[in-house]
Amino acid sequence: MTKISDSVLNIKSYAFAIRIVKLSQYLYKEKSEFIISKQVLRSGTAIGAMVRESEFSQSTSDFIHKLSIALKEANETDYWISLLFDTEYIDKKLSNSLQIDCKELIALLVSSIKTLKSKK
Repeated sequence: MTKISDSVLNIKSYAFAIRIVKLSQYLYKEKSEFIISKQVLRSGTAIGAMVRESEFSQSTSDFIHKLSIALKEANETDYWISLLFDTEYIDKKLSNSLQIDCKELIALLVSSIKTLKSKK
């Protein structure tokens, strides 16, 4: 099984999780927003957690499954970021920055999943 602990995907998903934790803290402390901040925290940190979990998958199918869950979480996170912007909890600069990172993770996950499926 592929070890991804030093992969671009692992590094970027972990860095993104840190940004999401800080975003959630900001929303909670500065904006008194408690619901969406928890949602984006859960989905945004789950991406990296699933990528990390995939490292110890039991098979290629299990590996693909875990990355597919990470992809779903990334898509959900993109939704929450859009909602935070459209409800004026975050500004355009922060929204764009987070969405660029999130879409990069989505692209990496899609590419990884497609590559793994083609090797099955």
